[in-house]
Amino acid sequence: MDFGRARGGSAECCALDVTSLENMQAFVEFAKDKFGHIDVIVNNTGLMPLSKLEVLKIDEWNRMINVNIRGVLHGIAVALPTFKQQHSGQFVNLFLIGGHAVYPTATVYCATKYAVWAISEGLRQESTAIRVTTISPGTALPNLNCSAQSPMLKRRSGSQIPRTSYPGGRDRPGDLVCDQAVRRCGC
Repeated sequence: MDFGRARGGSAECCALDVTSLENMQAFVEFAKDKFGHIDVIVNNTGLMPLSKLEVLKIDEWNRMINVNIRGVLHGIAVALPTFKQQHSGQFVNLFLIGGHAVYPTATVYCATKYAVWAISEGLRQESTAIRVTTISPGTALPNLNCSAQSPMLKRRSGSQIPRTSYPGGRDRPGDLVCDQAVRRCGC
């Protein structure tokens, strides 16, 4: 926030639960009241508990689905009517490398991230005045893997999700902010 203010902009923050449609709606209303309109919604939600499917951590699966998929859908649902009314707006949806490939112990996580890509692609095809951008970085936060509940997986989680492979054959650690794999959709 200080960065934006230092450049003459303004910034606000508030706690947000992406699994609550009402909370998301209140967030959008706050932004519209404060700034008069909305230009961009960035959907960057994600939980990544790691475990083999056979462990049947169904509560973790449901939580991942609620945050990783429903959170994005809620972001779209609360902003889309405003964007349509404004005849402009942009969704930026992040879906990490898990949307491109499946890794052992990350099956459900990868499925949720592929769903974010599919939702983004469908929205792009349905919308003419609204931009949809997907960004697919490598594993951006080293602590993302720390949500694994199994002590063995906590020790091994770094080796479960491989290092991001870059064009030109260079490998860089998966904890970089973005691996430049950006797909821009829309006009």
